[in-house]
Amino acid sequence: MKMNCTAKAAVLAATIAVSLCVDAARTVREEWVALAADLAIPVLKPMSEGRLHEVYNTASGTLELSPSWDGRNVEVSYMEAFARLMAGIAPWLALPDDDTPEGKLRKEIRAMALKSYANAVDPASPDRLGWEKGGQTLVDAAYLAESFFRAWDALWVPLDDTTKARYREAFEGLRRYSPPYQNWVLFCSMEEAFLMRARGKVDEYRLRTGLYKAEEWYVGDGWYSDGPSFAFDYYNAYVIQPMYFECVEELVRARKWLIPYVAPDGKRRNAGDRLRDIVKRMQRHSAILERMVSPEGTYPVFGRSIPYRMAVFHPLALLAWRKELPGELSEGQVRSALDAVRRRMFSDRRNFNKAGFLTLGFNGALPSVSDRYTNNGSLYITSLFLLPLGLPADDSFWTSPDEPWTSLKAWSGQPFPKDHKAPVNPLPLYWE
Repeated sequence: MKMNCTAKAAVLAATIAVSLCVDAARTVREEWVALAADLAIPVLKPMSEGRLHEVYNTASGTLELSPSWDGRNVEVSYMEAFARLMAGIAPWLALPDDDTPEGKLRKEIRAMALKSYANAVDPASPDRLGWEKGGQTLVDAAYLAESFFRAWDALWVPLDDTTKARYREAFEGLRRYSPPYQNWVLFCSMEEAFLMRARGKVDEYRLRTGLYKAEEWYVGDGWYSDGPSFAFDYYNAYVIQPMYFECVEELVRARKWLIPYVAPDGKRRNAGDRLRDIVKRMQRHSAILERMVSPEGTYPVFGRSIPYRMAVFHPLALLAWRKELPGELSEGQVRSALDAVRRRMFSDRRNFNKAGFLTLGFNGALPSVSDRYTNNGSLYITSLFLLPLGLPADDSFWTSPDEPWTSLKAWSGQPFPKDHKAPVNPLPLYWE
């Protein structure tokens, strides 16, 4: 028997409700805010008081290391937890104050964050981060830079002059470390881009190299190679797509045309032209990520660093926050897809340990899936999917109706768009 359009719509609405396990007691945004608080407060409250090292240590059972831990200094865990958390919640903290329950909570967490930023570089603080404790610092200083880029007026400007000078010194000191020949070169670019904006001393060779290499490693259809050889994992999402975009955006903001090139048509192009190419690639990659969300709110588990959980959707969340989603994705379907995954992963406390910190695993405690460099501070990178919280509650991202995402349409017999590869943007013939 054929169903009319009204009946089909009713069936589809019911399917979405089942997939989302909708809780009418709280809005989707309220649930995202609650998760942001669950992630942030256990890290920021003690750090703002100079007690993170005290409460987040091996003796108390809070710090968890991979069973295959490679022996690097455990000091890296504190910077990982703080920096990665802040990269995800920074846009939310940048919203203006208001008297709503969310606004009051946000103001409280922002105050904790600002004190934590100061303690992170204060030599007198027990929670000064391990800036000199190994090359891993390159990674997480880049996420700190990302947090500042995403909320400059809210998180950098209010810091006192002494704290700002300490950050400039700490970031300049990172040149003691050389990055592996892979996505790490972008961490160095992020740090130099931060120094450019913070009026520090910039190593332009270090800044340019990561951008040149990212461009060299573009392989087409929205994917970059992670170094000279391609790796089928989620590092395009964790690092490469967003950080390449944000570095070049900083060059455009500063009107520093550091990456001019000659295109195959013989015309000279600059950073602004390249930024548009990068966005198009990230839009294509985000469309692929959206198609990976199953009707049940799961996604494929492959590649290394799987305990990073919802950081898989970093580019999709970034474009939603920046209002640059690809044309084939509506805000309602992106919100619904992300929320379906959130509910599958964070609808209970199975991903937190008894002390309230994230636990090693994927969808629950499972240390065996951890890589040799993973500790439970690493896992706060999952907060990157929360970037759309930087849009106010009355924004269309939050108020538009729920919509089925691509695979939900496909598997429920509804029309869905065909997929086509993106045109390959030609590499520059040479760099000047």
